[in-house]
Order: sequence, then structure tokens, then C-alpha cells
Amino acid sequence: MIKKLHSLKGRVRFKVTGLYRCSALKTILEAVLPARKEIRSVSASILTGNVLILFDPACNIKVIATLLESVAQEYLRHPDSALARTAQGGPKEGRFWMSRLLGPSELPTWHVTDKEAVLEKVNSTASGLPENAEDKNLELFGPNRIPQAEPRSKFRLFLGQFDSLPVALLGAAAGISIVTAGLLDAVVIGAVVIINAVVGYTTESEAERAIEALRQDIQPETMILKSGKMVEVPSSEILVGDIVVLRPGTYVAADARILEAVRLFLDESILTGENMPVAKTDATLQKEDLPLGDRVNMVYKGTLVTGGQGLAVVVAVGSFTEMGRVQSLVAESRSPETPIERQLRHIGNQLVVLSAAVCFLVFLIGILRGNGILNMLKTSISLAVAAVPEGLPAVATTTLALGIRRMKERKVLIRNLEAVSTLGSIQTICFDKTGTVTANRMAVTRIYSGIERIEVVGAQFQSEHGFLPDDSRAAVGKLIEIGILCNESQITGNHDTFVLEGTPTENALMSLAIVYGIDIADVRSNFPLIATNYRSDDRQFMTTTHQDDNATLVAVKGSPLDVLGMCNFRLQNETRIPLTDEDRTIIESENDSMAGDALRVLGMAYASQQNSDGDVNFTWLGLVGMEDPVRPGARESIEAFHAAGLDTIMLTGDQSPTAYAVGRQLGLNRDRPLEIVDSTHLSQVDPEVLKALSKRVHVFARVSPSNKLQIVQALQSAGKVVAMTGDGINDGPALKAADVGVAMGRSGTDVAREVADVMLEEDDLETMIVAIRDGRAIYDNIRKTLHYLLSTNFSEIEVMFAAGALGMGYPLNTMQLLWINLVSDIFPGLALALDPSEPDVMQRPPRDPHQPIVERSDFKRIGLESALMTISSLSAYGYGLLRYGYGPFARTIAFQSLTVAQILHALSCRSEARTIFDSKPSPPNPYLQAAIATSLGLQIVIQFIPGLRSLLGLAPLALSDWVVVGGASVIPLLISEASKKA
Repeated sequence: MIKKLHSLKGRVRFKVTGLYRCSALKTILEAVLPARKEIRSVSASILTGNVLILFDPACNIKVIATLLESVAQEYLRHPDSALARTAQGGPKEGRFWMSRLLGPSELPTWHVTDKEAVLEKVNSTASGLPENAEDKNLELFGPNRIPQAEPRSKFRLFLGQFDSLPVALLGAAAGISIVTAGLLDAVVIGAVVIINAVVGYTTESEAERAIEALRQDIQPETMILKSGKMVEVPSSEILVGDIVVLRPGTYVAADARILEAVRLFLDESILTGENMPVAKTDATLQKEDLPLGDRVNMVYKGTLVTGGQGLAVVVAVGSFTEMGRVQSLVAESRSPETPIERQLRHIGNQLVVLSAAVCFLVFLIGILRGNGILNMLKTSISLAVAAVPEGLPAVATTTLALGIRRMKERKVLIRNLEAVSTLGSIQTICFDKTGTVTANRMAVTRIYSGIERIEVVGAQFQSEHGFLPDDSRAAVGKLIEIGILCNESQITGNHDTFVLEGTPTENALMSLAIVYGIDIADVRSNFPLIATNYRSDDRQFMTTTHQDDNATLVAVKGSPLDVLGMCNFRLQNETRIPLTDEDRTIIESENDSMAGDALRVLGMAYASQQNSDGDVNFTWLGLVGMEDPVRPGARESIEAFHAAGLDTIMLTGDQSPTAYAVGRQLGLNRDRPLEIVDSTHLSQVDPEVLKALSKRVHVFARVSPSNKLQIVQALQSAGKVVAMTGDGINDGPALKAADVGVAMGRSGTDVAREVADVMLEEDDLETMIVAIRDGRAIYDNIRKTLHYLLSTNFSEIEVMFAAGALGMGYPLNTMQLLWINLVSDIFPGLALALDPSEPDVMQRPPRDPHQPIVERSDFKRIGLESALMTISSLSAYGYGLLRYGYGPFARTIAFQSLTVAQILHALSCRSEARTIFDSKPSPPNPYLQAAIATSLGLQIVIQFIPGLRSLLGLAPLALSDWVVVGGASVIPLLISEASKKA
């Protein structure tokens, strides 16, 4: 599209496709580009197709190139668009279209613009984007979608198989064969290259499909204002000018200027790297040149609301958001390398150097012993190709991709490729109580109102008297009414077939009202909602304000002790009476009793008027205890985590007694005293103290979203690899910050699923065990495949080097080396990637994430195994030399011995500890059995088909020769297996 011709400081010239003799594009470029403050002037020539741009030297040339290409592409794609018509109107329209193409957040600088001016510039109002402005804003600013990089085409994917050092070496070998009149050898080498490419293309295509599936974003819903009313719309449909509602756990869908903020905090670490939530304001800032982290009246796409509430008007969508610009600059369509792939690439580079050195020695020894230069050059190159496992990074990608597919079959969905390998190194699991270890089916089972404890059994309300006294009905009825009003659940249908949409806690309050016989719609119509004030980090309760005739009604629900502390009165019958210290003591005792029975307890209160001084006189109504039973098998899952060496920490918003009771039921303490911390003032704790606490605490109670984030980060600073599981909007920040965020797929909210790396379709910890087990198995399989490739390929180098050094000639010719590489590497190597997990995989401690994939002890083992195959093959070769002399018979015995030994060696690579002699061997792997059978079958075929036998330079063997081949092939396997127990 564009090509940079030359550049100086503050000056660059580009060649632009389509500019030649195109006056319209010239006009557009010269009108639109200078609207960007970094660009000082633009001069376009329709005679040469060149564009000269003078710009601020502090600006990166890549940014200038991106801007130029954006404008040119827009015109060339849509030559009759509004861009072509209006950009000719001069600087004003140029600025407008630069805003359209490059993001309105640059023009103007929104954080220094008054709220009213912002609304005017984006054609919006405080009650929402007018309907008549929606189409206009969609046309001007575009949809809220970030274009995804195009995946590699099948053709490019196939061509990519030839872009490697081994293929280049094979090409050199083929060229030498043609020069030495070995045309048939060149054809065979070419065929080997094609076969390798087809196999590589097939496996990499599967990996690309799996990786592409990970890119499918889950689009959460976003709450916006339309004509002053809140409605939910898909985030992809957000437009510039929409007024978004910010609530705890909200995923910010676009860049926006804050209009209202009440104790509003956001986690912006995805953009700024700052871990702690940032306090936001709606005030206009004075300084224009501020970094993103200091623009406290702005919110940005991809960030999360951790507390408070607010309203903001969208000023940038899609690729014009700060997040979109970052992604748009990434031109590479392939996923970034995982740490495992980087390690394997590093190992591969080292092997190339080592193999080159050894092959050079083989070449020198051959020359010194009188072999032809060209023949030895071809042999050395072929040996180098056989010695280097060219697909090491592909091994990781393929194994990860196949593992992802298997995990999906087990109801575990992976959204992040790197998360697969990280699962195997998790050391600590933090999990939210509600919906994770409990059934997330809240039901009110106890009420304490007035001075009565009331048990709720089905539709029955029973006090200690056996019935609900008349003097308690008024207080209970008022308590239930407040539970209806201070509640965002929506109800559809009638009392017989009603459907509730809301959180389990609020749904339970609504169900209580239905059972009690209160008309929910009637209550809500009598007390219209005026405002909602959500729970925040410093307010452990929620309030709603309602119109009550000529006064206002404030409804409160939340932490019992916090709500009780606000109250000066209580309701007795229908009369408000002062709340005494004795009353408070009794209520606190009852709260402890209910929480000790593992009930989630809420305090309820109300105020019917507001004093002129702003104080609110709240009246205490009572306690509501809800039961959310622990899931069947949850304790067994915790025990399985402990057996796997994982620490478990429960995070819950419940009070300490409730959390303590549930923690004891789950056995979090492993027969030690259960350590629990109340998180009310956790934000004030020194980070070093919190880091020390996180190592020994089993339960954190009364946590807020920012507390969860604090705890996860404290564990990470203590050197732990942390997984966080959750399902609610308040889990979002912690899920995103964790090394592996795990969302419950069935009951999980859109926000939780959006930020998580892993989703469990089944909402229980048992599926998490499956995910960790498969993560460990996948990592093991990468190690198994790598171990197999290194040990077998080393044996080929050692055979050729040792035979040449000992004056035994060279037992393998070029064709045989290529055949070994083709048959022994491909099928058994891929089959090992599909090996089932070993029985003790969940009895091992987590692996150290800093541990290299191939350790020093591994190289010792690999050296031993390759030496066994080398000695055995050379012994068989020596037998052939003694019986037949130097020639095709001896080489055939060596070739068959080494190849079959390598194929059988795959059996030994299945486990580092288990052997084929064990009474309980590793679980069967039908793929490996088929791979070994196929490879051995091919070895037999080439021996008995004259054409193939001649091509590879083989001779027919006698039965006694096959006995030697069999012994030389099996003995390395037997010794290798026996040495595991040594």
C-alpha cells in the first residue's frame, strides 16, 4: 500500500499506491493528515505518486506511516464515501475526518474539555445518545470493533514449511547430487522435503485452527442510558456518544469521559501497569499533556471498575481506543511465542551449532580417510538434517493445540495458549466461595426481626412459638419490602411460573417476598426508584433511594454490623423506638449465631426522610440469613488439590463466622488451625505484611473486588504462581491479574468470562482438577516428545562420528539418513504428544515455572540412551563387517538396527519413572501403538520391495541377520528401562 522511500529527522517521503494521477486522493491526504497535531505539512504528487510529510521529530515514523495508510486505504476502499466528499471542505472537515479515522480521543484532548462541551462534540446528551444521532455517529466514528489480523493463508502456511535451515541444507544436498550426476538422489531428497512439508502443514494447520479458536472474543453486555433509562446492549454495538453506566465489576467497553463519579475506582493495569485501583473524578483537568494513568476523568477500553459507580460518555470506539491503537500496531498475525516455544527455539539453535560442529568433524575425518569431497559433503549435510529436530517450536505448538482440543472435550475451554502450560505450574488456588464451592442457590432460611428468630421452611414462617406472631408481621413485612426495593433482580411471569434474573442473593430476597405473599410489582410502583448507590471498598452496603409521596425512602442492605452502625432506631410492631446498646448486643449475638451456622447474613434498614443537615435517621429492620449449601464433592476436590501440592485460599464477602464455618467444612486447613483474616481494612495493610499473611491464611472474609486483587498480587509477589477462580463481576480484576484466571462458564458473568484465561463449562472445582491435570500432562508430553527427538537424533550423529573415527567406514548413506529422520521422528513423535496423563501426575508437586524444559539431568539421561542405541547399532554393524565385509549388507544391518531401536525407544520415553516391566505400567496410548506399528511396517516394506530396497541401498538379509537386528534393537530398550530403577 505504502512504501517508505527515504527519511530525515522530521521529514519522510512515501510512495503511495493509487496516488498516481488521482487528484481526489491528493486533496484528501493534504486536507486530512495535517489535522493531526504531530504532522506539520503534507505535499502529495499525482505525477510521481509520492507524499512528502514534515512532522514533529519526537513522533515515531511508524505512527506517521500508520496514519497515512489509514487515510489512503479508507479512500481507495470507498472512493464515493463521505470522506471523499467532505475532506475537500478544508481544515475543519480535515480535523473531523482525522477524528473519524484516527480516533476522536486525540481531537480534542477530552480530559481538559468540560463535560458539556464533550457531549456537544459527540452529538449526545446527559440522558443518552439521541436516536437521530446514532446513524450519524456510526458513520462518522465507526463501530466498536477492533479488526483482527488475518490468519495465514493455507498457501503461506505451506510455503512456511520450506523456510527453515534443515530444508536449506537438504536443498544444498540435492544440488550436490545433481552436480555429481545423482539425479535420482536429488529427486528422493525433494520427495522427502515435500513429505516433511505435508506432515508439517497438516499438524500446523490443526494448531492454527485451535489457536484461531482462542481469538474468538466473548462479547459482554454493557449498560447504557437511552432516553434516561438503563438498557443493556452488546459491547460491540456501543457508539461514540453513548452514556455508559459504570458499576463494580463493569468491563469498560470503550474509551469514555466521566460525567458522574461516586467513589469510583478502576483497575487500569492492562494499560498503565499500575496494579492498584485508581480513584476517578468527573472534574475537568487543567494540564493537557498528561500520561494515561493521570487522566483521572477518563476510562479506557479493557479496564475494570473495582468499586463505586458513575456515568461516562463514549469518545472513542474500536481501533480508535487506546487499547485498539495498541492492537492495531501489531502487524504480526501469528500468536506470540509462549515461554515453552522460546525455550525450544533456543535449544534448537544450540543443536544447530553443535550438529554443525560434529558434522564438520565427520566431513574432515572422511576426507582424511580418502573419501570424495562431494560425497562427504552430501553425507555431512544429510547428517546435519537428520541430527537437528527442525520442528522443536512446532512440537510445542502442536502439543498445546492437541491438548486444547482434548481439554475442550472435557468441558475445559482455553482462551489463552500460554495458560495451558501455566496450568501445570500453579502453586496456589484462590477461589470465590459463592458459586464455586457452593451451589450458588441462595435461599432465605432464617430471619431475625424485632426480637423474634423466625425460621423459613418452604412457605412456612415459624418462630419459637411455632407460628409468626401478629406483632412481628409488620416488621417482617417491612423488612421484605426493603429487600424488594434495594434489589436489582427482575421478575417475569406470575407467582406460579415466575422467572428471576439477578444475582443469587437478590433473587433469594425476591423469592422470599413471593413466598410471603407480597406483590413485588405493586411495591416497586408505589416507591419508584430515584437513585442507586452501590457497595464500594469503603462501604459494605448498598442503598437505593425511592419516591415516597412527598418524602423519600432510603432502603439499605449489606454487612450487618455496618448497617447496624448506621441505625438509631428499630421497628417494634409498627412503631419506631430507639435502638439501645442492649439491643445492639442481642443483634450482634444473633448475627454471630447465624454466621456460625454457615449462613450468609444481611442487615436491612430504611429511612423515610432526610434532615436538612443531610443526616439520615435509619431504622433497623432485622437480619436475613441465607443458605448456600456446599457442593457435593467440594471437600474431596480440596483434598485433591492438597495432594497435588497446591495451597488453597477461599475469598468471600461473607462475615468471618460464616467463612470460618465453610472453611472448616471444606478442610482448607489440612488438620492445622484454620487461619482467617477479616479484610475490612486490608487496603491499609503494608504490602510486605500482606505478603507474609498470604502464605499462611486459609480464608479471607469480607473481601471487596480490590481486596481480591490485592491478595492475588501479594501471593504473586511472594513468588507463587496463582490461579483465581470466580464467576461474578466482582471477581473480574483478580481473574485478570492472576497467572491463570478461571471463570465458571455456566453461572459466570460476561465480565468474568471476558477476562479469564480458562472457562469451566461445569461450575465446580472437580473440573478445575481436570484442567490442572491436563495442563501438567501437556507439559509432560512436550518433554517426552523433546526427549525422544533429542536422544534418537543424537544417536545418528554418534553412529556416524564413531564409525568414521574408528575407521569402520560410514554405516549410513544419505538416503538412509533421510529415511530414518522421516520414519522415526514423525509418527512416534506426534503420538507421544497425545500420551494420556500418568497416574501419579496429581500426586507430584507443581513444577517450578523457572525450571528449564530440559534440565542438566535430562541431558545425562538423553546421553545414556543415545549411547546405548549407538553402541548396539555399531555392534550390529561390526557383526556385518565381520561376516560380509564393507558394503550394502553391513550397512543394511546397521540401518535396520538403528531405525528399529529408535522406533522402540518411544516406549521408554513415555515415563521417567515407570517401565515396561512394572505390574502397573503407564496407561495405554493407542496412537503410539499405531505409530510404532506403522513405522515398523514401513521398515519391513522397504526391505522386501526391490525398488525401495535399491533406492535406499539395502541388501536382503538372512534369518540370522534379522536375529542380530532384533537383538540390537531391543537391548537398548531393555537396558534403558532397567536403568530407571537403578
